[in-house]
Amino acid sequence: MRAWQTARVMLYDCRNVAERDRGIAAAIDAVKSGELVVMPTDTLYGIGADAFVPHAVQGLLNAKGRQNPPPVLVGSRHTLDGLVLTLPRVARDLVEAFWPGALTLVVEHAPTLRWDLGATDGTVAVRMPLHPVALEVLRETGPMAVSSANKTKQPPATTADEARDQLGYAVRVYLEAGPTPEPVPSTILDVTGAVPRVLRDGAIPIEKLLEVAPDIIPAGQEG
Repeated sequence: MRAWQTARVMLYDCRNVAERDRGIAAAIDAVKSGELVVMPTDTLYGIGADAFVPHAVQGLLNAKGRQNPPPVLVGSRHTLDGLVLTLPRVARDLVEAFWPGALTLVVEHAPTLRWDLGATDGTVAVRMPLHPVALEVLRETGPMAVSSANKTKQPPATTADEARDQLGYAVRVYLEAGPTPEPVPSTILDVTGAVPRVLRDGAIPIEKLLEVAPDIIPAGQEG
């Protein structure tokens, strides 16, 4: 391999076709083995783990130095139906308009799901990223707990190499795809209430969201 490597940690340059295929396969194997990976998304690089393996999720939180429940990334719009009991019509409209893309939806997850993401009060933040490398991994692994690939209070990584500098040996596989084009986090929208509420402004501006859901409450405003 041309990239940085030790006995346990590998970095693959996904801008090289052959190395991309090897890297994606290695990342899938790592996730299925309960280990951590770093991969590009359309916003920031993310550190990810199998959402249904508690020790892997805890390893992710330990690597970042935080305990807040991580969001979940999925590789298909249809995967969302398997994570929730019901989905409001407005949520489906938003998924249709902005997925894959930089919109994270907070939904009520099905109580039967066997995962432990932390104290979520029965909700989960879900997103389908618009990045071919991330989607290839997610379509084979299923839902992954993914957070920004940086230590808490440190700058978000815009390359896998930057993420490696911060996270080091905590991660099994790093997938490099070059700098993120727009290192802005996703917009977070809570759709668990009667009216959708913006929890965090991000890559998708409120003006675009209002075109699909005119009743959305902007961040910082009361309903």
